[in-house]
Amino acid sequence: MAFPLQNLYDWYRDVIRNPKYRWWIILGTIAYIVMPFDIAPDFIPIIGQIDDAIIITLLFTEVSQLLIERVKNKKEVVDSEQVASADTPVDVQAVSID
Repeated sequence: MAFPLQNLYDWYRDVIRNPKYRWWIILGTIAYIVMPFDIAPDFIPIIGQIDDAIIITLLFTEVSQLLIERVKNKKEVVDSEQVASADTPVDVQAVSID
């Protein structure tokens, strides 16, 4: 029975997008990269670095996607506030100066 790589990717993406587990996944991923205990140990040429490269790429991709979404959401909030303020009438009490 083959373990589909897509399922692992989907799980990682879903968990890192959950604010409750996000930092645990990020720290766990960094620990996996730094530790000498891997699926493919680092002392094996090329193969040992491939799993680390895949994990680093996955982490970078997901964290950058989260940051892009956060910036877009903040921009949408600012834009919607500007639209709301532009449509709202302002009551100004003028005082005449003689």
